[in-house]
Amino acid sequence: MEAIPKIMSGVYLTGHGGLEKLVYKEDIPVPVPQAGEVLIEVKGAGINNTDINTRLGWYSKKVTSHTNAGGSDGLSEVDDSDAAWTGVPLKFPRIQGGDICGIIVQVGEGVEQDRIGTRTIVRAMQNIPTKENPLAMQTMGSEVDGGFAQYCVAKAKESFPINCDWSDIELASIPISYSTAEGMLCRGDIQKETILITGASGGVGSAAIQLAKVRGAKIIAQCALDKASTLKELGADQTVNRNDDLVKVLGENSVDAVVDVVGGSSWPQLLEILRPGGRYITSGAIAGPIVDLDLRSLYLKDLTLFGSTVNDPYVFENVIHCIEEGQIKPLVAQSFPLKEIHQAQTVFIEKKFIGKLVLIP
Repeated sequence: MEAIPKIMSGVYLTGHGGLEKLVYKEDIPVPVPQAGEVLIEVKGAGINNTDINTRLGWYSKKVTSHTNAGGSDGLSEVDDSDAAWTGVPLKFPRIQGGDICGIIVQVGEGVEQDRIGTRTIVRAMQNIPTKENPLAMQTMGSEVDGGFAQYCVAKAKESFPINCDWSDIELASIPISYSTAEGMLCRGDIQKETILITGASGGVGSAAIQLAKVRGAKIIAQCALDKASTLKELGADQTVNRNDDLVKVLGENSVDAVVDVVGGSSWPQLLEILRPGGRYITSGAIAGPIVDLDLRSLYLKDLTLFGSTVNDPYVFENVIHCIEEGQIKPLVAQSFPLKEIHQAQTVFIEKKFIGKLVLIP
């Protein structure tokens, strides 16, 4: 194996704001793995909504707009003190990138040497429970440096070997979107029943279609009309337009569960189409975080609302099993050299693609 260099190229996030806060550099020190860690030569790193949200500071409670409102130029109402999704201010510069596929090239103390040379994908959202907060977590590319660079370090126990014929770029599309989707399906205990998936053409939505199909669910996918045929090929049984009145199109009490990453002004209709006793699961709000909730819909229909972020490790293991067993397939729309991250995020913000975009260091 080639000698590990002392410096690398990568992208620094220098603060909350527009695309100008992402600075490509070629003189970043290569990190050194500490005890229990591995050094990964990154072969691909997917782009996710959280990369945009974190750059913008969209998680700040002062922000009420949809995620694309300041996608390129930044947001004016951000409070840096609560602009990360943990509520703890980020430390800059930060190397973002939670979707990581690569080769382990060095190990820290306590890690088996035979892991060197193995291909790995990293569980991005990692449990670090404390006595005060058993749901505490850290995320690659947010609380710690991630994959928007030639090399990154990760916990050995969170770096999973994988045996499949997928390319590195395809595997780099997996960690956040698919574990988020599988976590939502686990949280909502989705079985052989009828579910609506909103934002179904995006990374999480398209992952949820495939993973719910593995569970035997009947899937209604909400998307733009020009993306409907592709989502049916992916496994959706039915599609509805993202601007449809869902109560008119589907009817009241017509679905068992809703898997939602959209939120926004049309949110109330999601509770109307849920059957009595139905479940609503959310892990995003790309159309806006502030919604109108009629508590009568909630309690008179005995609905259950789930927030879904923190996952047990078995959720990521479920995804790896689905890959290795050939139960799901990758959906990469386009890849870009890492130095073109501004262009890649611009394409991401435009939302004209299906699936994922991937950066190549």
